[in-house]
Amino acid sequence: MSTKLKIKLSIANRVYPLTIDSKQEEGLRKAAKNIEVMIKQFEQSYSVRDKQDVLAMCALQFASQVEQKTIDKEVRNEVVEEKLSAINKLLEAHLSA
Repeated sequence: MSTKLKIKLSIANRVYPLTIDSKQEEGLRKAAKNIEVMIKQFEQSYSVRDKQDVLAMCALQFASQVEQKTIDKEVRNEVVEEKLSAINKLLEAHLSA
């Protein structure tokens, strides 16, 4: 059983108190740090004044990365399945000869 921790994460100049499982702490802290880095990048690259807009762009960026990884994984799985099917056909042909 994992222990509960109370932590505070700062995102976009706001502090968010959370109660989490201890095993989640490292991931949440890294995620908050990545969000802060991305916020700074958006603010430097674009003249955005509203934090809500910057946070929306961060959310879109992270969500698109997750979706792209899912798409890439599906493509890799299809390639692997095709190769396994080809190997299976070769084995069947060899064993039936």
